[in-house]
Amino acid sequence: MSVAPQVTVSTGIVRGEAIDGVRRYLGIPYAAAPFGPNRFRAPQPAPAWEGVRDTTAFGPTAPQHPYPGAVGDLLGSVEIPGDEILSVNIWAPDDAAGAPVVLWIHGGALERGTAALPLYDGASFARAGIVFASINYRLGSEGFSVLDDAPRNLGLQDAAAGLAWVHSEIASFGGDPAQITVMGESAGGAIVAGLLANPSSRSLVARAIIESGPLEAQTAKKAGRVTAQLAKQLGIRADRAGFLGASPAKLLHARRRQAGGSSPLGGAPGFQFAVDADSLPRSPHEVLADTEVPLLIGSNTDEYRLWFPPAALAGISPAKLLLTRLALRIPRTAVAAYRATFPGASTGEIFGQLATDFMLRAPLTRLAQARTAPTYVYEFAWQSTVRDLRAAHALELGFVFDRLGDPEAQRLAGADAPQNLADEMHSAWIAFIKTGDPGWPRFGPERMTRLFDTQTSTVAQRRAEALDLLP
Repeated sequence: MSVAPQVTVSTGIVRGEAIDGVRRYLGIPYAAAPFGPNRFRAPQPAPAWEGVRDTTAFGPTAPQHPYPGAVGDLLGSVEIPGDEILSVNIWAPDDAAGAPVVLWIHGGALERGTAALPLYDGASFARAGIVFASINYRLGSEGFSVLDDAPRNLGLQDAAAGLAWVHSEIASFGGDPAQITVMGESAGGAIVAGLLANPSSRSLVARAIIESGPLEAQTAKKAGRVTAQLAKQLGIRADRAGFLGASPAKLLHARRRQAGGSSPLGGAPGFQFAVDADSLPRSPHEVLADTEVPLLIGSNTDEYRLWFPPAALAGISPAKLLLTRLALRIPRTAVAAYRATFPGASTGEIFGQLATDFMLRAPLTRLAQARTAPTYVYEFAWQSTVRDLRAAHALELGFVFDRLGDPEAQRLAGADAPQNLADEMHSAWIAFIKTGDPGWPRFGPERMTRLFDTQTSTVAQRRAEALDLLP
């Protein structure tokens, strides 16, 4: 039996475990528990400990409720009780020395998710010679409330603290702090964008990967709508004292009542970043074009099909499509172009494609067109037959992590997803983390895009004419 590996960090000694050539350390605090006097405060330094700390189990998860309804059947959750939710996990090759590093940031609409999901196991990256780190951060009301007298974007500030910890400590695990790639999906991709938009965090980043991540922060008033509604529902003030008087569980229950029946594309407001002088001076979509950090960015063809089951799509009427078009200021010519691009698609499917591209593909395309730094764009197009998901939101994760055998991946992809596609995607992500080049041409005037499908190819961006009609 191998000797349990130990590493000394600034706050003490951690003991992990060695498994098949990979050293793993789980649940290391990168900041103090954000409860009690630290609740609704910026992340505070983690306290030191005496002796050797066992790090063979994941740390506590941020307060959250599981995904509701049909989405909950597809996206799993893990609940680990405790207060030390601001923790980092490390997978490192046995012989790591000056190895490139990736910091993974999970998604979940800024109110769900955890690094403890088995799908996010970093061993496949470590076996490829990369030191893999992942973090938890505050979610929902604890992490993204807009309170009159409290710091804003606390979950983003947590991620910045986690990045700073990795930069300071990763050499002890064999990683090179000058070669950190930050990588995230969905809300995690938005956090990656937020880190790049803040000069102090950006200075610690060598490369970045954004998978299906929104790029825009809102005004404090707009981002604070969810907070104001929760405060009104609970009969409290939207300030730190008012929210301190409500337990995390009480805020979660109020949020569940508020969000009942909503989706990312409509209904009750969701949690978003607020433009803020201290934590996010400008919206990422305004800043990232001028950053020099190499970027790998993309989305999935049918993102919307995770959020809308087939029955819900069938219930979307032409009147709802019209109202959505008017609300989002989408020109009539764009709708006509999408109908021509997707012949035979139902009104609900046109609605979903428009929403997907309005939220994700159009902003990332404008960003890629504006950047002069190396930028690589992908589209994940492989279609799952599970619940007619097609190329839905989050489907690519099992391929990127090379974890198609994981039950979490199979909820979305089924049991027969093509391993060769996982080999291609995983290898491309590894190449980018190591070299800044995933293996296809940069995005430029020709708009070359890597299309991941049953047969992977590099093509001019698909549906470009229709996409360019979106505001």
